[in-house]
Amino acid sequence: MSTPLRSLSPFPAISSPYARKTLVKARQQSSYALFSESVPRIRCFPNPKLISRLNLELMASVNSHTTAANNITAGAQQIPSCRIGEVRRVTKETNVRVKINLDGSGIPDSSTGIPFLDHMLDQLASHGLFDVYVKASGDTHIDNHHTNEDVALAIGTALLQALGDRKGINRFGHFSAPLDEAAIEIILDLSGRPHLSCGLIIPTERVGTYDTQLVEHFFQSLVNTSGLTLHICQLAGNNSHHIIEATFKAFARALRQATEFDLCRHGSIPSSKGVLSRL
Repeated sequence: MSTPLRSLSPFPAISSPYARKTLVKARQQSSYALFSESVPRIRCFPNPKLISRLNLELMASVNSHTTAANNITAGAQQIPSCRIGEVRRVTKETNVRVKINLDGSGIPDSSTGIPFLDHMLDQLASHGLFDVYVKASGDTHIDNHHTNEDVALAIGTALLQALGDRKGINRFGHFSAPLDEAAIEIILDLSGRPHLSCGLIIPTERVGTYDTQLVEHFFQSLVNTSGLTLHICQLAGNNSHHIIEATFKAFARALRQATEFDLCRHGSIPSSKGVLSRL
């Protein structure tokens, strides 16, 4: 048996179980149910102040949802349809072409002449959901240093180009990725201020034919041309392959997070200064 309405306060809180139940039923029937004289259940309210309060609650709810929907629509209109960076880097040592689509679907297409580096670039594409095209030739008969470096420099430049003015993006990225016994944490900021802090401890000098010293050099080169602030923290690991691969996976996910759009920003630059540095 329902509680007599005369026991209700003249200004009952909407948390009243009876009022909440009635409001839910009214909303289910029509957004304007409480305004309609044709709805029989309205007659069970002898207190007009209660009806008025429920009407105001409903109007506020409708207005709030309408405003939120409009804000989402307006924010979505600020999102570019496609962010692509394309770079050609030619020196006496290497010939590198890179194309990155930040709004891709994770399609990898890498051929650098360094099989292990190709494998790592595939992780960048797959876990970042970027389309990554890298074609490179270089003096790998000497060693992999120049090709590794120039590929990273070109990727950083293409990333900077694709980001444009960075309006509306999250800007910050933070992700930890495990691979068996290895665990790597990546923290990054698309600030326009290049900085690398690398805490990797890789136990062997090589993985296959790849010199493991080149991992840090790869990220330093990428940071230099992209303007990234990047921190690489090794939480665990004793297998060189696992440590390096977990690093690229975590980097890909953190970069994906940072480059995605925050609709609540409505296309504004994610900085209290109103501008982000560009190299």
